[in-house]
Amino acid sequence: MAHFAKLGLNSKVISVVVVADEDCQNGDGLEDETVGIQFLERLFGWPLWKRTSYNTTENVHLLGGTPFRKNYAGIGHTYDEDRDAFIPPCKFASWILNEDKCVHEAPVPFPDDGKNYTWDEENTQWIPKTDYSRRDGP
Repeated sequence: MAHFAKLGLNSKVISVVVVADEDCQNGDGLEDETVGIQFLERLFGWPLWKRTSYNTTENVHLLGGTPFRKNYAGIGHTYDEDRDAFIPPCKFASWILNEDKCVHEAPVPFPDDGKNYTWDEENTQWIPKTDYSRRDGP
């Protein structure tokens, strides 16, 4: 199965759909993104689509394959044409885009002590959580 992100006019992902492999194959039986996009254009009448990989996150293919477009697309993500990447929304104004992974990261590394922390944007630091039922770290 192939996954495709439907892009809004501002390059924001507005939905992700699954397409059968046979609907993405060219005349030689090879997978072809253009064929999948043409199929979706006919089906939905919408021209802006990009293929995305369910198994790619932070520029790593989870099954050991070649990473594709840095991250699996999600609703609200942005497709960056220059980077050919899907970028999740930034959680905090102080966070910085990691160009290799195409995700935003805190300007201070997450503590590596096994404890739970939450991000304090006002002071740009990780603070220990008093409620251990959740973890907001990376």
